[in-house]
Amino acid sequence: MSFLPMIALAVVAFLAAAFVLRLPRTAWALFGAALLFGLAGYAIQGSPDEPGAPKAAVDDTSGSGAALVEARRALFDPSVPPAPFVTVADGFARRGQYADAAGMLRGALDRDPNDAEAWLALGNALVEHAEGQATPAAMYAYDRAQKLAPGNPGPGFFVGLALIRSGKVGEARDIWADLLAHAPANAPWRAEMQERLDRLDVLIGQMGGQ
Repeated sequence: MSFLPMIALAVVAFLAAAFVLRLPRTAWALFGAALLFGLAGYAIQGSPDEPGAPKAAVDDTSGSGAALVEARRALFDPSVPPAPFVTVADGFARRGQYADAAGMLRGALDRDPNDAEAWLALGNALVEHAEGQATPAAMYAYDRAQKLAPGNPGPGFFVGLALIRSGKVGEARDIWADLLAHAPANAPWRAEMQERLDRLDVLIGQMGGQ
């Protein structure tokens, strides 16, 4: 029975990659094979009943940090560059050094606590440092960003992503639906957000059928 959560997690990971992150259909077989290979290795060597053993953290250099930075920047005026400390923090985030990025962003917010983009970047850094978990500190940062930039879709979008990664798919769906419900009809990000919501609905439907 202890292996069932791992199987369920693999199913959720595949559905999220396919329908939320828009993994190309041609890559589904390869991604599914990779998940099955991982499950097979865990079944052979895993010991879920043994207590965990802490180890030193390893920097994530997979490129997800760079993608997060670019996604965040796309939601702000490109003619207005971020604060210098935020720019330095982005450099750390691109290299997967999220703890350093968060420390730099706290320094930026000490100087300007009304910097919405710095709060949003801090939320992202904290989620990545927590390996995808929507921690209370990250949610607080997103909330501050939302209050400082109520018309910006960034906080709601990234909160939704964090909740999906934390397994709270229904909560993420509610946030994205509310974001769209209050979005201007001519918002440039509306179509893409609607597409992501549609894919999330497919994911929820698939999960309900498991």
